[in-house]
Amino acid sequence: MNVKLTAVAIAGVLVGGLIAVSVLRPTGGPVSGELPSVGKALIGGPFTLTDHTGKRVTDADFRGRNLLVFFGFTYCPDICPSGLAVITAALNALGPAAANITPVFVTIDPERDTPEKMAVYIQSFHPRLVGLTGTPAEIAAIIKAYRVYAKKVPDERNPASYTMDHSSIAYLMGPDGAFKTFFPELTKPDALAAQLRSAL
Repeated sequence: MNVKLTAVAIAGVLVGGLIAVSVLRPTGGPVSGELPSVGKALIGGPFTLTDHTGKRVTDADFRGRNLLVFFGFTYCPDICPSGLAVITAALNALGPAAANITPVFVTIDPERDTPEKMAVYIQSFHPRLVGLTGTPAEIAAIIKAYRVYAKKVPDERNPASYTMDHSSIAYLMGPDGAFKTFFPELTKPDALAAQLRSAL
């Protein structure tokens, strides 16, 4: 799959003038995306989608909970399962503190990712993982709200098939639905767990 590098996704956010997403520690080591000292990140917002049980839900249904939101699709061969596996391991590493976080997997491929498909897929990951899908218009709206890069890529070998090119950033949203921080690279569960713990 031709997946955009994280740097491309970050550049897209910067071009939009929304948030400074490349934040470094004084020692020069990369950390999760911290909010600038002024202004407010325009990430997230109201949505109406369908969860993996077939229930219609809105952003209001998640109030009072921290959300760790990750975008992808069930046919993804590498980035999505790897990212969800890291999220699962990080939440397990947090122990009881993980109860304060609800992991959410939002599809960018509503044409194929039905609630039934999502329900089967998320069984391989964290038991509290919520799968969300919707109509193409609903998914387009939440993709735009979260400033996610997602593009359908035709399969040159099979015109009837396609894959999805997308960014791989996880967003931490607060109990009030407001953006708290983001994690551009989901490669080390222990590091993600530590960053989540400090962000709560």
